[in-house]
Amino acid sequence: MQFHKSTADFFVPDGTPAEAAIARTTHLCISAHQDDIEIMAYHGVAECFGRKDKWFTGVVVTNGAGSPRTGIYGDFSDQEMQQVRVLEQRKAAYVGEYACQIQLAFTSAEARNPKERVVVEDLAKILVAAKPEYVYLHNPADKHDTHVGTMMRSIAALRAVRDQVKPRKVYGCEVWRDLDWLLDEDKQVLPVSARSNIAAALVGVFDSQVSGGKRYDLATAGRRLAHATYHASHGTDQESALNFAMDLTPLIEDPSLAVADYALSLVDRFRADVARRVNSVA
Repeated sequence: MQFHKSTADFFVPDGTPAEAAIARTTHLCISAHQDDIEIMAYHGVAECFGRKDKWFTGVVVTNGAGSPRTGIYGDFSDQEMQQVRVLEQRKAAYVGEYACQIQLAFTSAEARNPKERVVVEDLAKILVAAKPEYVYLHNPADKHDTHVGTMMRSIAALRAVRDQVKPRKVYGCEVWRDLDWLLDEDKQVLPVSARSNIAAALVGVFDSQVSGGKRYDLATAGRRLAHATYHASHGTDQESALNFAMDLTPLIEDPSLAVADYALSLVDRFRADVARRVNSVA
């Protein structure tokens, strides 16, 4: 596949020809950065791991140039860090047995720019080739601007190809902000208990981030455990790890629906629930 950036990377862990590799995709994640996939979409990875009828594909939109760095990576240039992060993402794809891993190498500014159509064009090309049944995106309430920008470009791409690509579900996933505040009836509850060893390895291979000063490996496992325990107040735990997501499918089914309005409607439902509970015992 030809993409806009000459530095874009298309990696197939098992060596299947590219066209066949992406065509077998059933679960697809579009993330902003290297390691986001393994934090936000492990549900999809676990669903497909070891299967021949289900395959996970990861897409990273940006090049990783702005990554924080300390220790052995402290003196690395942006170019050197990009090379490290591309390799780390390939390692994760190999460990997770992905159908393929695509890294589009756009800048963060390009991902955030609503007038930059090339990001949408590359994502649309991937979506048509993959025709995924399930899509994992960042969620509109994330506090990282590049994550929100990547989500918006992804929504635009899904809307552009909606006559050709009809996923059963589009999830808006957690990275920079949890989604435990969503009402239970609004949560998409994603079990991620399976193969905790693989889950840990997938985050752990991003050494430039973990040893570089951010313990994403511990924090990700801790959040999943906390969700599993605190999800149901009057029942015993049914899973040892959970992720939560927003259901973004309505945004694809109805292109006239504004993303901000949809997200704020969920916030308003949370606000009304807080008011009801407090007022009922005031």
